[in-house]
Amino acid sequence: MTLTAVLIFFAATSLTFLVADALMLGLVLGPIFRTHLGAGLLDSLRLGPAIGFYLLYMAGLTYFAGLPALRDGAAMPALLNGAILGLIAYGTYELTSWAVMRDWHPQMVVMDMTWGAVVSGLSAYAGARAALAFTG
Repeated sequence: MTLTAVLIFFAATSLTFLVADALMLGLVLGPIFRTHLGAGLLDSLRLGPAIGFYLLYMAGLTYFAGLPALRDGAAMPALLNGAILGLIAYGTYELTSWAVMRDWHPQMVVMDMTWGAVVSGLSAYAGARAALAFTG
């Protein structure tokens, strides 16, 4: 495993994740959250915290999903480890929010936890495939 492979993993995973997440938030999850939370949502995104989340989360996917996959020379560990990390991370947020916020809804919990597992696993898999293809 080389630094180049890790950087390719990080870049490809990030790009895959950002595109997929933007589409899902805009088309599916955003409207569901607006339905349940209404005026509790901001009119526009706070860019700083969003960038912070994505950088931190991509670092986590790289460490917990990318490094094992690159060490093994196989993309499947990235899929599994990414999905597990996604379920844990999104589950932590959703279940905590549901526990302490009045208008949180079980539909949001189930959909976002599922999405977290899917997007994290598939993004990490895509990143591993790209890194392995370019670095052998």
